[in-house]
This record gives sequence, C-alpha cells and structure tokens, in this order.
Amino acid sequence: MPQASPRDTYLQVSESLREKIRKGEITERLPSQAKLIMEYSVSRSTIERALGALKAAGVVESVQGAGWYVAGTGDRRPLVEQVTDLLRVKDVKVGDRFPTEKELCGQFGASRSAVRSAIAELEGKGLIGKVAPRGREVRALPSANEGADA
Repeated sequence: MPQASPRDTYLQVSESLREKIRKGEITERLPSQAKLIMEYSVSRSTIERALGALKAAGVVESVQGAGWYVAGTGDRRPLVEQVTDLLRVKDVKVGDRFPTEKELCGQFGASRSAVRSAIAELEGKGLIGKVAPRGREVRALPSANEGADA
C-alpha cells in the first residue's frame, strides 16, 4: 500500500476493502484483523479505523467474537450456538472425536479465545469432554433447544 499521510492511510485501506466487496472478492466474512494488518502492512489502529469507517457507511458490520461481515451476510448467532450445531449433524454419536481449537478457528474464522470460550461452555454443559492426550470427544448430544438459549 503506498504511504500517504498517516491520517489518510485508513481511508485507503477502507476504500480498498470497499472495492473488494464491490467486485465480489469479499462476499461474506472479512479476513481477520491480523490478516488485514499483514496484507496492508499497517497498524491495528489503522485497520480498526478503516473498519469503523466502513461500518459507519453501512458497508460492514461487526459480530462480537465472530469478526467483521459484509452488511447483511453471514451467520450472526453466537459462536457457541454455531459450534453446538456440529453436534446436531445426524451421523455424530457420543464418543466421536470433537474438532480441535485450531480446526474450529479455521472453520468458523473465529479467534482462539472465542473458540476456547465456546468449548468451555460446551464442556460446562457436559456435551464434550477432554480425552488423552490432548483431544476432546462428544459426551452427550444437545437437546433440540440447547444452544438457542446460550
């Protein structure tokens, strides 16, 4: 990204993201802030200002613990509800291996801390549990309304 004055850099980033959305290069979830920092070689505060400008314009919206989305797209439910849905797939049985934190981060595009929080909630409900050496397994299947009230 060519360097203009530091005040204008966030505008260049926001305009670049707006153009990617317009062209369909970004259709739902935006890359993580860490990826945007690397892509544009700017600071976190510059990315936050760029995203803030796009949010103010109604182009993107933020979902707590899930990231940034093109306005009007994506699954807006809390991450724990989305992860609980993994246990509702018809071929999942008690005793099956549960995905790792890394796998869940990749699948949902969520931060490790958000994934850990969702896992802790599922463990607290007795739906999943730790197994040796470092994995987790399905301990129970959710009821029809479980996760919807999470």
